[in-house]
Amino acid sequence: MKYFVLFFLLTWTATAAFSQQASVSGRINAEGRNLEMASVMLAPTNIATMCDTMGHYSINNIEPGIYTLKASAVGFGAYSKRITLKAGEHLQLDITLNPEATTMNEVVVTGTMKAMSRTESPIPVEVFTPKFFQKNPSPCLFESVGMINGVRPQLNCNVCNTGDIHINGMEGPYTMILIDGMPIVSALSTVYGLSGIPNSIVERVEVVKGPAASLYGSEAMGGIINVITKNPAKAPAVSVDVMGTTWQEYNVDAAVRINTGKAQSLTGINFFNYNQVIDNNNDGFTDLTLQKRISLFNKWSFERKDSRIASIGLRYVNEDRWGGQTNWNKLWRGSDSIYGESVYTNRWELIGAYQLPVKEKIMLQLSYNWHKQDSWYGFTPYNANQQVAFAQLYWDKQIGTAHMLLLGGSYRYTYYDDNTPATADANGTKNQPSRTPLPGIFIQDEWRLGDKHKLLTGYRYDYDKHHGNIHSPRIAYKFSPDINNTFRLSFGTGFRVVNLFTEDHAALTGARQVVIAEELKPERSYNSNLNYALNIPTSGGKIGLDVTAFYSYFTNKIIGDFDTDPNKIIYDNLRGHAISKGVSLNTDISFAFPFKIMAGVTYQDVYQMERNAAGKLQRIVQLHAPKWSGNFALTYTFPQNFMVDLTGQFNGPMRLPVQRNDYRPEYSPWFLIGNIQITKKFARGWELYGGIKNLFNFVPKYALMRPFDPFDKHINDPVNNPNGYTFDTEYNYASLQGIRGFLGVRYNLYK
Repeated sequence: MKYFVLFFLLTWTATAAFSQQASVSGRINAEGRNLEMASVMLAPTNIATMCDTMGHYSINNIEPGIYTLKASAVGFGAYSKRITLKAGEHLQLDITLNPEATTMNEVVVTGTMKAMSRTESPIPVEVFTPKFFQKNPSPCLFESVGMINGVRPQLNCNVCNTGDIHINGMEGPYTMILIDGMPIVSALSTVYGLSGIPNSIVERVEVVKGPAASLYGSEAMGGIINVITKNPAKAPAVSVDVMGTTWQEYNVDAAVRINTGKAQSLTGINFFNYNQVIDNNNDGFTDLTLQKRISLFNKWSFERKDSRIASIGLRYVNEDRWGGQTNWNKLWRGSDSIYGESVYTNRWELIGAYQLPVKEKIMLQLSYNWHKQDSWYGFTPYNANQQVAFAQLYWDKQIGTAHMLLLGGSYRYTYYDDNTPATADANGTKNQPSRTPLPGIFIQDEWRLGDKHKLLTGYRYDYDKHHGNIHSPRIAYKFSPDINNTFRLSFGTGFRVVNLFTEDHAALTGARQVVIAEELKPERSYNSNLNYALNIPTSGGKIGLDVTAFYSYFTNKIIGDFDTDPNKIIYDNLRGHAISKGVSLNTDISFAFPFKIMAGVTYQDVYQMERNAAGKLQRIVQLHAPKWSGNFALTYTFPQNFMVDLTGQFNGPMRLPVQRNDYRPEYSPWFLIGNIQITKKFARGWELYGGIKNLFNFVPKYALMRPFDPFDKHINDPVNNPNGYTFDTEYNYASLQGIRGFLGVRYNLYK
C-alpha cells in the first residue's frame, strides 16, 4: 500500500509540475501566405523547431520565464520578439516575415572570406537564394544567373550553345566561379562546368562585382560568383523538382538527406534531356543544341567538438551535346560532309573543408577537379584534359575589439593539355602540356574604427614561374551614418595568368584559325568601386536602393582580334590600355499588400585604346558588352497561396563580330526577354508551377553566315560570294529559342 501511495504522490507531483510549464504556438506568414520551412528558436535556450507546410509552429514544455522568440527563413528577414511566459500559460503568437530575396541581413563570406552580416561587410556582396531563381526556373545555373543585374550569360556559339558569364561587360575569363569558396569552375570548365550544378543542392549564390585578387588571386578581375551548397544538416529530407517545356526539354532535380548520428549526407542528382531537332528559322541548322546531361553530387558534414567544421563533397558530370545540320548524326562526327559540333564532357570535382582541432580558428580547404573533353567542330577535333588541385590554409583571428585578422596561404596547380596551338612548342611541332603552379600568401585586416566606420586593408603575393612576382593590394572603407544608409569605397588591383582556351570559345569552332602573335604577358588592372545602399522603411512597406559606380583600367589585356582577318583570331598583348566603367542601380520594393518589385539597370562603357599601324590610339568597343542592360522581377501573391511572377531581362545594342562588308548590322537591336509564371502551393510541401518563357517571342534575325556551306568549300566563288564571306557561328546575342510554355512540380519534405 505504501508503494502505491508513493507512486501516486510522485505521479501527482510530476503532473502538477508539468501542468505549470508553458507553451507557445502560431503561424508564420510572408507576402500574404503561410510560410513553410521557417525555423523558430527560443533564446537563450537551445529549444528550436521548424514550421510545417502550412506555416504552423509549436513549442511545448517551457519553463516559466523571460525569453526571446526568434524566427528566420532563407530569403526572408529575421524576426525577434521578447516574451514573458507564466506558469501554465499558452501563448498564441503569429509571426510575419518580410521577404528579402536579396536581404541585407544575410550572412555572406565571399567579400572578405569571413562569415559576417551583409550589412557589416566592407565589400558589397549581392545574395540570391533559390527562391529568387525559382521566379523563372531554368535547368541549370548558367541560365539562372542571367536574372541578376549586371551578370550576363553569353552564348559564344550558335551551334553548340556553349558560353561564359560576363560581369559588368567584361568577358568570361575575368569571372571567377567558386563552389563553397574554392576555385572549382575555372579555365576549361568556365564553358561547361556551370551547366551541371543541381539547383537542389544550392543554398545561395553570392556575387561580388569587381576585382578580388588580393584574396582569391588570378582570374578574379571582373567579379566572383560563389555557389554556396547546402549544409546537409539543414537541408530538406527529400526535395524533388521536375519540369518540362513545350520544346520537350525535360529536367529533374532531386536531393535526399541522410542522418547517421554524428554525420549528415546530402545526395543530389540533376538530369536534363533535350532530344528534338527544331529549325524554326529554316537555315538547315538546329536552333537549340541537343543535350543529355547527368550530374551527381554527394556532400557529408560531420559533428565535431566545439562546433568545428568538417565537410567533404564530390560531384560528377557527364554531358553529351551536339548541334549542327538537322540531318547530322554521330556517324558524321568528324566528317567534312555534314556539319555538326559534338561535345562529350566528363568531369569530377572534390571539395573539402576542415577546421584544425586547435584553440585558434585555422581552416584547411582542399579541392581537386578533373575535366576531360572530346569534341569535334565539323572536321576539327578538340581534345583536352584539365586537372586543378587547390589547397588553402588560413588563420582567422580576433585581435582586441577592433581588429579582425585573416592570414593565409594557398597553392593552386593546373595541368592543361589539348591538341591546339595553346599547348604546342614555339615551332608548333611538339605538344607541351601546360603545368602551372601558383603559390600565394595573403593577409587582411578588418579594422573597426567605431560604430559607423570600418577600414579593410589587404595584400596578396603570388609567384608565377613565367611572370615572376605578382603583388595585389586592396583597401576598402565602409561608412554607415545610421542603420538605413551605407557607403562603401574600395581600391585594388587585379591580375590574371592567361589560359588561352578561356579567351574565346570561338577559337575552337573550326571557323577561325588561332594565331598567337607573341608571348602573352599576365593581365593587370587597377580598379575602384563606390557603393551606396539605402533602406527606406515606410508605413506601406520598404524601399531598398543600391547604387554602384565602377572603374577598371587595364595596363594589359588579352583580347581576341576578330577584325583583321575573318578566318583568324589573333591573340597578342595590348598596345595601349583598356577601360571598363559604368554604374548600376538595384531596387527592392516591398508593399504592405502582397506585391514585391525587384529591378535593376546597368550602364557600362567597355573599350580598349590600342595603337594602330600609324601608332595612334584607336578606340575599339568591346564585343558583347551592351551599354544598357537590366532586369526585373514582379511578384504578387493572391489568397489561397497563388503566386504570379513576371520576370525579364533587357539589353541595349552590343557590338558583334562581323566580317568585311557584312550585310548583318555591327550592333544588335534593343530586345527584351519576358517571362510569366503562376505557382500554387499545396499542403505537405507540394508546389505546382507553370508559365511562358520568351513571352514576346523574340528571336534574333540573323544567326549563321553561309549555313549552306559550313566547310567553306565554295567561298572562292566571285559570282555567288563576291565579298568572300566564310561560315560563321559567333554572331550571337540571344537564344534562338522562341516562345515556349513550361510546367513543373516541386516537393519538399522536412522532418
